[in-house]
Amino acid sequence: MKNVIFDFGNVLVQWCPDRVYGEYFGDEARAWWFFRHVIDLDWRQRIDAGESQDKCIAELQAKHPEYAEAIALYRDRWREMLVGEVPGMRELIEELKIQRYEIYGLTNWSMETFPEAREHFGILQMIDRYVVSGAEGLVKPDPRLFQVLLDRYGLKAEECIFIDDNPDNVDAARQMGMEGIVFQGAEDLKEKLRIKIKH
Repeated sequence: MKNVIFDFGNVLVQWCPDRVYGEYFGDEARAWWFFRHVIDLDWRQRIDAGESQDKCIAELQAKHPEYAEAIALYRDRWREMLVGEVPGMRELIEELKIQRYEIYGLTNWSMETFPEAREHFGILQMIDRYVVSGAEGLVKPDPRLFQVLLDRYGLKAEECIFIDDNPDNVDAARQMGMEGIVFQGAEDLKEKLRIKIKH
């Protein structure tokens, strides 16, 4: 293996929407319900696939007017949902680069917010070869997004290891012929990478 591909959210940068919604609702269970049932995964993936945040928010507010203010927080306070680099990951990337592994990124992220996030978080600037879903109109685990990365940088799937906190995305990478690791923290990843990279 010579290519290591990282997801960004909750692998390199901590994304914690419950920080905002827990404060807003004052009730963790209610915030969790809202995140799962109102601004649910399908809705968030529309934004990650490149749809306008304003458009998606307006449509959802029309459907759930009682949550109009809370829905708008997804856009208006998104920066507060990013709470810092994932501990240990900067050092791990530096170590991989020293060992001459090629580093890539593959992320589900809106292009309306990604440039600002990349400017703010130095760990994202450590990866200059990446594919962002919002620029492609595709989201993981769609295999076509993985193929965009492979084609753009001339990679062979069998020479890649893909790391993501979402098991569905890791399964998709494996179906493409890559090695896959479900991210469970920097220390766990270091151990698993040593095992994978030896082969």
